Amino acid sequence: MSFGGKFADSLVVEQLDKLSVSFLVDHLEIRRGGVAANMCFGLGRLGLAPVLVGAAGEDFADYRSWLERHGVNCDYVRISTDHHTARFVCTTDTNGAQFASFYPGAMSEARMVELEPIVAKVGAPSYVLIGADDPDGMRRHTDECRTRGYPFIADPSQQLAFSGGELIRDLIDGAAYLFSNEYESHMIEQKTGWSAEEVLDRVGTQVTTLGAAGVRITSKTEPTIELPAAKDVAVLEPTGVGDAFRAGFLAALAWGVTLEHAAQVGCVLAAYVVETVGPQDYTFTAEQFLDRLEYSYDGEAAAAIAPFLHATR
Repeated sequence: MSFGGKFADSLVVEQLDKLSVSFLVDHLEIRRGGVAANMCFGLGRLGLAPVLVGAAGEDFADYRSWLERHGVNCDYVRISTDHHTARFVCTTDTNGAQFASFYPGAMSEARMVELEPIVAKVGAPSYVLIGADDPDGMRRHTDECRTRGYPFIADPSQQLAFSGGELIRDLIDGAAYLFSNEYESHMIEQKTGWSAEEVLDRVGTQVTTLGAAGVRITSKTEPTIELPAAKDVAVLEPTGVGDAFRAGFLAALAWGVTLEHAAQVGCVLAAYVVETVGPQDYTFTAEQFLDRLEYSYDGEAAAAIAPFLHATR
């Protein structure tokens, strides 16, 4: 929501302990989001068939329909009878100051979801990406992946700020991939007490997004890869850009291309999101995507991806 004035004009510093204010907003936008849904949407747009796992409320029906129309399997989303779907509500004034609230709601029931019955129906997963969710749910799913031998990707993102070192160590140890942005990578080191080298010793590959500077990929066995972001990006709104990068990267992994090409696909998909308001409101054709991939990187990247992207919906 947008407030046409300044919050500061309605606040009396000496009376903040008695705060009771109401703001007449002049603009409301309702956007679909959530890290798992954003990633699954991106994977679906690129022609894959991702399985969304988590917990939502009975108000999920319209969102489910949207995701399913874009190739996302929502059969294994737990529907709570007690809570609404998690949501973030924010009001911004003309100075950019914000009042915001996050309601976790049904997210707290993610810990009740077991992966093995899902795998029995859909088949062995290429990867289980464990993103920001109910902390007990994240730990349960990580432990189950280790126990059952499912390759998993650690992507704790927003939960890092609220998690202690013990939980973070448990979530990333043994991951095939660790995703984070640069700030989060330093937070991981600080909270776990592990150096950058020690973190890398515990994961197969670390993928660190660098914002406008692109991405860095490090592993114990391969040379470090550093790539710039896509060219000529008209930045409009950054929400969901990291999720889009992950979706593009994972789609390319599923296609079996190189890590460099995977990062390039991720960067191009991220460019579409950052140029759009809302993390699931972008569109492109296969030809447009390939043209942008070639323009931002080279013809080799476009040629490597073309056989797979032309199968998109």
